[in-house]
Amino acid sequence: MKPVFEWSTLARPDRCVVELYDSDAYTDDDAALAASESQTVAGNGSHIYIRSLQPDIRVAVVLRLWSAPQPSPVDVEATRPVALASPTGELVVNQFTLGPAGTVQLPRPGIYEGHASWTDRRATADYYERILEDAEGWEGEQFSQAWQDCPTRETYAFDLWLTEEVPR
Repeated sequence: MKPVFEWSTLARPDRCVVELYDSDAYTDDDAALAASESQTVAGNGSHIYIRSLQPDIRVAVVLRLWSAPQPSPVDVEATRPVALASPTGELVVNQFTLGPAGTVQLPRPGIYEGHASWTDRRATADYYERILEDAEGWEGEQFSQAWQDCPTRETYAFDLWLTEEVPR
């Protein structure tokens, strides 16, 4: 079975954080942000925090919507159950203090449930640390190139299905 909708964007995990939320439901949640430190992905139903182990190499955020519940993905580092309310049907991927990395209009507004999973989180962090160890005397441009040359792409995937439709 294929997803009924798929979208992705790249985002810099500014201060090691990327956010996902409904465009009209942006409210900070200190408890969910703190929980993301141990859980990697944590939220409050309308706002999800994604916690990377590095602050500079852009990560992929992938959104897949399904017509029915899906099993937890395999061949990933870890998964977590998630829920996300989107009364407007427009989601924002935000780079914490840097601003939005992208927005997407969902096929239908509503409440979505599913799984968050991630891959290459540790490998990207290890690469980041190796670069910092070898970077004595480097300039900003050299770091930018090193971040672009990362051999792995840290990816956070959200496999969701609509559990309650919300009228527009």
